[in-house]
Formats: sequence, structure tokens, C-alpha cells
Amino acid sequence: MAELLTRSNLLLPSSHAYLSFSPHRSSSRLGFSSLRLVPLRSSSSSDLDGQKLVIHGDLSTSTKGFLQTSGAQMSLVIGKAQRWWQKGLQPNMKEVESAQDLVDTLLAAGEKVVVVDFFSPGCRGCKPLHPKVCQFAQLNPDVLFLQVNYEEHKSMCYSLNVHVLPFFRFYRGAQGRLCSFSCTNATIKKFRDALAKHSTDRCSLGPARGLEESELLALATNRDLSFSYTPKTAPASPEEAPVKSLASAPRAAPLPSIQRSTQESEDKALVAAGR
Repeated sequence: MAELLTRSNLLLPSSHAYLSFSPHRSSSRLGFSSLRLVPLRSSSSSDLDGQKLVIHGDLSTSTKGFLQTSGAQMSLVIGKAQRWWQKGLQPNMKEVESAQDLVDTLLAAGEKVVVVDFFSPGCRGCKPLHPKVCQFAQLNPDVLFLQVNYEEHKSMCYSLNVHVLPFFRFYRGAQGRLCSFSCTNATIKKFRDALAKHSTDRCSLGPARGLEESELLALATNRDLSFSYTPKTAPASPEEAPVKSLASAPRAAPLPSIQRSTQESEDKALVAAGR
């Protein structure tokens, strides 16, 4: 049956369909002389995605031991086909599931270089670039590649100011974001140069920084995301304290010398007036 379906090279236009056939007694395989696809209902999807394909019809005598005769019915489950962004994935490649997942993964990466790949299933430049990104991931096993599906995480991408695809951002340790750019298959050299520049061995002091604080605040204020973030309040430096105390202190009283000179000038004015 699998060989027959393969040779027929059928394209199924709906997610549920009947595959009808007519018996042919002289056939040496399954006794099918013709196959006909009858859709049960219209659907916008062009693949089965694990749906059930039901075969109806009468089989010839030669197939009696293989299937039931007289109105036999056979159910054939078609496995879910891989999408183009799911093919060729390496162990160091991961698809981001949420904003919290992105933040936690960047913090847990430590000193590793993390490449965040923003893509869309309908992006014309993303699909031909994907095999090369997988090849870079294979050649750089110490680099973590994160995939962010723009169609599934539009609100998160808006908060991160990602509006052009394909788009990449590089992060590392306490340095945080290293660079960000958009490139296509024709400008893949930009990606190759950035990977060679930032994947060299180095050590940065302090814990992994991850996203910028402005990006974290943007994610936290986005009501479409279930992400919370408490801003870090930095203590006032010692140099700022005296300035604030002087600014808030009341004005001092005038000095006695200034008061005396003011009184003498008033007396001279009265004598000149003849009082």
C-alpha cells in the first residue's frame, strides 16, 4: 500500500479525504486498476498533519489475505510533515516558546554566544537562509542558536523592535547584546563575519546580562505577554548627596556687613532729602 501511494504521487487538497479504488483481478499487487480521491470537506490546509486517510472499495480475490473483501475499509495515518524551519536542526538549536523562555535561556547561557534568529514561515528570505544557519550551528557547537517565530510571537517581536526579517541578534555573558542586523542569503557574509568576531574565546566579569533593561521593561508593559519584571533601582552615589542637601537647604540670612552697608545708604538718602 505504501509503495502504491508513493508511485501514484497524489496531492491531497484537504485534510480529510476518501481514496476510492476499483478492483482489477489481473493485477499482481493489490488489484487496484484506478485510484480516485474524494474530499469530504473543503479545507484551507494543504497537508494532512496527522489526519486519517480512509480507503473504501471492493478488493479482488488476490488481496483477500491482506485486507477484508466486500466493502473493506482501511485507515492509513499520515505522519505530520516537518516544516522548513524544523528541518536540519542541530542539538544547539532551540525554538523559543515565550518571552519568559527567551529571557531565561539568555541568562542560563552564561558565557556562550547566543544567536537569536527572528524568522517567519512566509518570509521569502528566511527559507533559503535556514540551511546555512543550520550549517553554521553544526560548525559551531559551542554557540546557542535560538529561533523566534514571528507569526507566533508578533507581540513580543514588536516589544523588541524587530520589524524586518530575517533578523539576528547576538548576545554574550555580561556584555549583553553584541550586535543586531538583518541579512539574506545574498549577504550571508555579514552573518559569517559577526559569528567569527564574537565566537572567539574570552571571559567577561559578572553574570550573564541577557536582554537590555529597556527591552525587559517593554516586555513587562506588554499586556499580551505573561511576563513580569521589576526594574533595578540603583542607589544614589555619594557625590550626589551633598548636591541634593544644598539644593534642598533653606537660604541663609544675609551677613551683618551687608545689612550695615544697606542701612548707611538709607541714612545718606534721608540727609540729602533734608529730613
